[in-house]
Amino acid sequence: MYPEIQKEWQSRLNSLVDERENLTCGKLARKQKLAESRNSEIVKVKGFGKIVSADGQKVHYKIHLKYLMKQGEHFYFEEEIEQRIARIDQGCVIEDAAVVRPEEEAVPEDSDLDSGALLERVPFYYDRLKAVQYAERWWNSHNPDFPHFPVDCTNYISQCLHAGGAPMRGFLERGKGWWMRQKNWSYSWTVAHAFKWYLASSATGLRAKEMPSAEMLQPGDVICYDFQGDGRFDHSTIVTAMDANGQPLVNAHTTNSRMRYWSYEDSTAYTENIKYKFYSIQDDRT
Repeated sequence: MYPEIQKEWQSRLNSLVDERENLTCGKLARKQKLAESRNSEIVKVKGFGKIVSADGQKVHYKIHLKYLMKQGEHFYFEEEIEQRIARIDQGCVIEDAAVVRPEEEAVPEDSDLDSGALLERVPFYYDRLKAVQYAERWWNSHNPDFPHFPVDCTNYISQCLHAGGAPMRGFLERGKGWWMRQKNWSYSWTVAHAFKWYLASSATGLRAKEMPSAEMLQPGDVICYDFQGDGRFDHSTIVTAMDANGQPLVNAHTTNSRMRYWSYEDSTAYTENIKYKFYSIQDDRT
């Protein structure tokens, strides 16, 4: 059965990514629409697939899509990896959907993520290049020096900022500071909403200034996403480059992405109620 599943799945993937007219369907249609709104063009799409496991009719697989983007005279690659589950019956795909991620751990309402003078004051000089280099090195894998989570976006961004010199502080109290130590960590290190809360309130060490628009950011800065617009932030990304229009391109985990346009309008999580927070990382030189 496994070779038959592999053959059917690979045939389906090839037909999806090799024919230009298929950009009118599904994920690629959203990507095409977003590109057009940016005066950009998807020049070419390549798809790579890997079956992770097969159990009876159910197949878990990863799809890696690589887009060659053209914006004026500027070319760059955008990449995205999605985990999916397909159900196959007699060689035909009868169901195919993205993996639904579990919720992030809840943050107790009485958490005080930044208690000002009660937390140690740590000097901080941010190396944006090192943060971006880390984001590029680990965008599609996981540093074994840190735990990995099913919902990994904020853990990944925290690692990037720490690689850029952001100091941990507030150890051992999960509701305070921003830190990771062995098998324990603060809520702000791993939970998108707590991370946004920390950036907005921290007065020393890692801290940020909220900016009014995305184009005011630079590589190494952070964007937080509230997909439903309900006040609870769900996702975090790091700016790794700027496009030809001066708009951020971002890297992220959970759905591993590289050089993705910041607005996420091509995401299945996107809603018209989405809200963003744009944070410029500040240090002791600013």
